[in-house]
Amino acid sequence: MAMIYLRKATLADLDQIDYLIKDAKKLLAADGIPQWQGDYPQKTDILADLEQGMTYLLIVDQQILGTATLMTIPEPNYQNIYHGGWRTSDQHYATIHRIAIKSDQTGQHLSDFIFSNLLSEAIQLGFKEIRIDTHRQNLRMQHVLEKIGFEYRGIVYMDSNPADRRNAYQLFLDKKIDYLSK
Repeated sequence: MAMIYLRKATLADLDQIDYLIKDAKKLLAADGIPQWQGDYPQKTDILADLEQGMTYLLIVDQQILGTATLMTIPEPNYQNIYHGGWRTSDQHYATIHRIAIKSDQTGQHLSDFIFSNLLSEAIQLGFKEIRIDTHRQNLRMQHVLEKIGFEYRGIVYMDSNPADRRNAYQLFLDKKIDYLSK
């Protein structure tokens, strides 16, 4: 079995993260998904995440194979949601953004590991609610989110741009577990 874990990224990881993001852009383009096909995310976006300590790396057998950002501040693009709504919460939520796994690793279920670790990190940071969005054509990510238990909540627009429509999802980590009934 491979040794798999998540660690916080450092500034020294900037070029490797940029490579993973560019690799993910190519995969999305090959799938005909317009997400990330413009200037976003750029190296400056990645650098800002790194400087705020919000970027994580998925390490598999001492190789960096994935990255994701776990934002701990409210996502401005989630203020308005259409054709649905967020489940009632205290608005203290974390947001997962900029997930990329090396494209030659598809089918290895590495997204399961990165999400499991990000959810654990969110709990350690005191969050019980996670939000995320993905392009409506990104069926691969939608499948992963639904498999984990995220619920589709509606549509959000990035920077109020009607051409940049995303499916929004929400997950609560505080569901009560009844161990005695098993």
